[in-house]
Amino acid sequence: MVMNSFYDCPQLIGFILLLMLMSCNEPDKIYQYEVDNVDVTQPGIDKDNIKSELEFISLAYSDLFGTTLTNDQLLSLVVAYNSLGDKGLIADIIVRNFLNNPGADVPSVQEMEADIPGFIKDTYQRFYVREPSEYELWYLQDLIVNDEDMTPEILYYAFLTSDEYRFF
Repeated sequence: MVMNSFYDCPQLIGFILLLMLMSCNEPDKIYQYEVDNVDVTQPGIDKDNIKSELEFISLAYSDLFGTTLTNDQLLSLVVAYNSLGDKGLIADIIVRNFLNNPGADVPSVQEMEADIPGFIKDTYQRFYVREPSEYELWYLQDLIVNDEDMTPEILYYAFLTSDEYRFF
């Protein structure tokens, strides 16, 4: 038997009507997703007062040596600081000079490696007056463990010349 038209097959028509009814009766499903609030602020972001030249030099010295500069020492460093146009360069020279001084209180590599998390937390407290975030702690631990050339002097230099150290 050959069908001449679509209407010659009632089963097919019934099946198509059934499909149409099923698709019309089902409401569209609405999917709703919620996201928890996440705090994405950086630690230390609330520091908005920049240190003056006097404050920067005297605080860097006291953070490294545990004592204050004499007025004559501070005055000579401020004159040197103000004599150059590139403040970043002179700050770099002053910090390197402080770190190269044998009187600077810088732990040895062995002391750093004996308690890496403690060293990192102490460094953050000393220079930034705050606790490190979990990411900062992980990152510096990974850096110290995987970089054989990493020393406390290099880390102290990075902290003292950072933007966050310039603010309080």
